[in-house]
Amino acid sequence: MRRWLLSGLLSLTLTSNLALGADPPAVVLRARALIDGTGAAPRPAQVLIRGNRIAAVTGPGQEVPAGTEVIDLGEATLLPGLIDCHTHIFLQGEDPAAGGYDVQLLKYPLAYRAARATVAARRALEQGFTTIRDLETEGAGYGDVGIRQAVEEGYIPGPRMLVVTRSISTTGGYPLEGYAPEIEVPKGAQLIDGPVEARKAAREQLDHGADWIKVYMTHRSWVDKAGNLISQPTLTVEELRAIVDEAHGWQRKVACHAYSGIGLQRALDGGCDSIEHGLELTDGQVAQMLRQGTWYVPTLAVYYYDPEPADTPAGQRDRKRVEVHGVSFRKALRAGVKIAFGTDVGGFPWTDPIAQEFAREVEFGMTPMQAIQSATNRAAELLGKGGEIGVIAPGAYADVIAVPGDPLKDVDLLKNVSFVMKDGRIFKGGPAPR
Repeated sequence: MRRWLLSGLLSLTLTSNLALGADPPAVVLRARALIDGTGAAPRPAQVLIRGNRIAAVTGPGQEVPAGTEVIDLGEATLLPGLIDCHTHIFLQGEDPAAGGYDVQLLKYPLAYRAARATVAARRALEQGFTTIRDLETEGAGYGDVGIRQAVEEGYIPGPRMLVVTRSISTTGGYPLEGYAPEIEVPKGAQLIDGPVEARKAAREQLDHGADWIKVYMTHRSWVDKAGNLISQPTLTVEELRAIVDEAHGWQRKVACHAYSGIGLQRALDGGCDSIEHGLELTDGQVAQMLRQGTWYVPTLAVYYYDPEPADTPAGQRDRKRVEVHGVSFRKALRAGVKIAFGTDVGGFPWTDPIAQEFAREVEFGMTPMQAIQSATNRAAELLGKGGEIGVIAPGAYADVIAVPGDPLKDVDLLKNVSFVMKDGRIFKGGPAPR
């Protein structure tokens, strides 16, 4: 038995061996406390890992099998690998001064965008997010399928990925916009009109590797003269039902971007599986989500980024979004709506802490434990992977992270992940064996 303090060198060696298919050795992880993702109270524990699965979780005094490497993380807290259910690896928090959203579709080669997405995937993993649901490529076609394959085959480091490919909206329902009408410009989503086109688009995306289908049920938003947030609806209920029917027939699910109003109501009436953002939920919509078992992925933090000047229509819209969003989150939480962690990272830069979302969840009423569960076992349930990810338990994938100290006292500690293991392989840790 050897005792290791891990290094970036060791992590790099393990990562570089991924494509070779070598099984990692049996390992025991020890730390001051374990939060296992189920909501159980933290406890001292050691975690035995064989291959890419957790073999056992025992008390700290349990005898370690001969030949097992022991990694003692001291005063850290162990947690399951985190899950972000709403990311965009093909976005980089596009700077308006550098061309904003449009420049990437008009000027950036797909290979360049894929290279940036590769870096984003690595940053997600380094921050402790071992699984992501990436909610569209923003005009990069099926690039997410390729990144997912490269991660799975060990060519690049990254989280386990569920992808939606192109996403679906309607004519007039997605950028690029504002160009001369006689000029055909690329769009960031696949645009459809009518139930037949809707079903065909879903079939195309599923056939090309989509794990989920994403639909835009609202597009632009603004504040009306009475001070209400208005959101432009896109798909009809009939169009959405065709997509949902097709996806469910493939045993897949549908995520609906929906801010408020008519479009959000159509999303619920059409049978979507998750509401993304849900800036303004009515009492009736919350009740319908409960009846239907609809998930809520609110993405709170991203709406605090870069508001326009307060005396402009866009600035009024930005502030109204924040104002109603917190109210909706509290309402859904009190009612018992199923809430999963999502950030919309890519909408803000990948260099910023993804885990900033935890503090917003706590600000609006979650306990730190509930916030952690939203990114562990609850997120796993949304993704149909309960018991496989999002928990530290026998049989689950060996996705384990560590943070210094107690995140139940300070959820911002989750911004400083010090150790990352995914599939039994170490991607982040401290120097070489002693």
